[in-house]
Amino acid sequence: MAVYRLCVTTGSYLKAGTLDNIYATLVGTCGESPKQKLDRVGRDFASGSVQKYKVRCEAELGEILLLRLHKERFAFFCKDPWYCSRICVTAPDGSAVHFPCYQWIDGYCTVELRPGTARTICQDSLPLLLDHRKRELQARQECYRWKIFAPGFPRMVDVSSFQEMESDKRFALTKTVPCAEQDDNSGNRYLPGFPMKIDIPSLLHMEPNIRYSATKTASLIFNALPASFGMKIRGLLDRKGSWKRLDDIRNIFWCHKTFTSEYVTEHWCEDSFFGYQYLNGVNPVMLHCLSSLPSKLPVTNDMVAPLLGPGTCLQTELERGHIFLADYWILAEAPVHCINGLQQYVTAPLCLLWLNPQGVLLPLAIQLSQTPGPESPIFLPTDCELDWLLAKTWVRNSEFLVHENNTHFLCTHLLCEAFSMATLRQLPLCHPVYKLLLPHTRYTLQVNTIARATLLNPEGLVDKVTSIGRQGLIYLMSTGLAHFTYTDFCLPDSIRARGVLTIPNYHYRDDGLKIWAAIERFVSEIVSYYYPSDASVQQDCELQAWVGEIFAQAFLGRESSGFPSRLCTPGELVKYLTAIIFNCSAQHAAVNSGQHDFGAWMPNAPSSMRQPPPQTKGDTTMKSYLDTLPEVNTTCRNLLLFWLVSQEPKDQRPLGTYPDEHFTEEAPRQSIEAFQNCLAQISKDIRERNQSLALPYAYLDPPLIENSVSI
Repeated sequence: MAVYRLCVTTGSYLKAGTLDNIYATLVGTCGESPKQKLDRVGRDFASGSVQKYKVRCEAELGEILLLRLHKERFAFFCKDPWYCSRICVTAPDGSAVHFPCYQWIDGYCTVELRPGTARTICQDSLPLLLDHRKRELQARQECYRWKIFAPGFPRMVDVSSFQEMESDKRFALTKTVPCAEQDDNSGNRYLPGFPMKIDIPSLLHMEPNIRYSATKTASLIFNALPASFGMKIRGLLDRKGSWKRLDDIRNIFWCHKTFTSEYVTEHWCEDSFFGYQYLNGVNPVMLHCLSSLPSKLPVTNDMVAPLLGPGTCLQTELERGHIFLADYWILAEAPVHCINGLQQYVTAPLCLLWLNPQGVLLPLAIQLSQTPGPESPIFLPTDCELDWLLAKTWVRNSEFLVHENNTHFLCTHLLCEAFSMATLRQLPLCHPVYKLLLPHTRYTLQVNTIARATLLNPEGLVDKVTSIGRQGLIYLMSTGLAHFTYTDFCLPDSIRARGVLTIPNYHYRDDGLKIWAAIERFVSEIVSYYYPSDASVQQDCELQAWVGEIFAQAFLGRESSGFPSRLCTPGELVKYLTAIIFNCSAQHAAVNSGQHDFGAWMPNAPSSMRQPPPQTKGDTTMKSYLDTLPEVNTTCRNLLLFWLVSQEPKDQRPLGTYPDEHFTEEAPRQSIEAFQNCLAQISKDIRERNQSLALPYAYLDPPLIENSVSI
């Protein structure tokens, strides 16, 4: 008689425990054990419990290959989901085998787990294990299907609404036997007074890598309620018309002010702060260094000489690499929209900036269209104050549209969803790349499903607050994806290509490159452990299917994008994985977390403009300026969204935090520890630097970066 000891850990999530019966079967190279019920005196499988059981066999089973968990009904109770964290099996000779699980097991089903040692398909030779990989991926591909949201968009998960995600049985967990359909307990309850519908019940008790936990759900709701109720009570969400005074905007958020939002309110109209935001605001990826002026922007030296001062000229500054351009060409053909029944307006400005001898980036000239001419004057800092302020505000509106739609939603949310989908569909649980990427996909499918059901749906928030509306969003994102390249995706390459390596006080660049390097070192260690040669990469058919699916579904097979459709060397794999992890974590933090800080003062980030761009100078008054800005209710709806998405709900997992121990070998565990130590040093350096800054830059402080796109 051989006795195997099982140590079963149940997760600590709310209602992670179960009353259902759990059975186990061990499968080894020399046979398999009888199916045996895991039962002991007292409550089994309570939330957070660690319990030990024995499985008896007539003879030893050899090397343990699989652990089967069978979940069956207990008496007449309704099905009771169970979150199994991990199981350790100790053989009669004292050797231990760890089986990571970290998933909800719902319904009555059988789940097959492999030992935690990561293995590529090239390292498996037993037919049993090869068949297990095949069946696992077949089940996942049935669960997670691609869908076309709009032409030219990255493909996304096939769920048409947030509510469907709750009841669709295709979202059963990856199992060898598909589980039963989830009960739909949605009561169609939403946040009262909030301009977005958020279905509360359907957020609970779901698989953590797909659904929000109850803790995160409650935090999201409680972040939204105070601000939305306050605006509703004061009637701001229903008030149309212009703001009477700029100062009235200060009173929208009387209790949700931050140091940065107050700083923005005080300094928003200063040219130096206008330039600063191109470096360290929420869209720090727009600047390109110029060696010559484009013909569509006919700025002359005489126009800018008063700002450049004596001893230099425009040509000299171009040769020195001190002239930069922010070009919003992508908005030139964007469709416009109506809000509150009124036509809105969009323009495609060109903004020329100069890095002065003191290292301050200043706007030199603004043209509010892509076509120069008498009806498109070039606005200058020497123009009258309100003309110049209006021109800068038009640029800030363009910044809002490009940032929210492309830099933020397209390049982080939608692309990271495609990475998540391909990882789920093409890589089995035992694959080292699956284990590496899984923490960086946490909640991404959930948050994007919420966004599509609340922001992007017809008459959703995008239609209610932006000048381009939903149709403009579709145009902007499809056009943006058609021009997005692998160079844009990889931070070091992007920095070099844009010619912004030497701009001082570019904290996004400096912090981002440090984090990129830390991720790259970590990924390189993991890859070198599992892929010792070019052949090991080339022969991994699962890995090649994964990268091929990303190329086809995220980048629509566009060769000119430069994204790989196949990987040939460990070095190529390291760069690709580094870019994915960086964009799922640090890049999203950089372009998301500061939205309330920089947008709470609405004139700094107007979501729409109600008057056409000026075609002459000298006509702007304060009344015409206020009549151009968004109406009161439009402003408040947008600021509520800014507040909500800038407050990362609870149940956070900062960059490099991996409480789910998917890697069980010593080498990757040591790499994780080294990665965490490196991030801790980066955080220390950032905090020391910030002590001397008038406006600290903390968006890329590692403890404030979420592992994944989750809000």
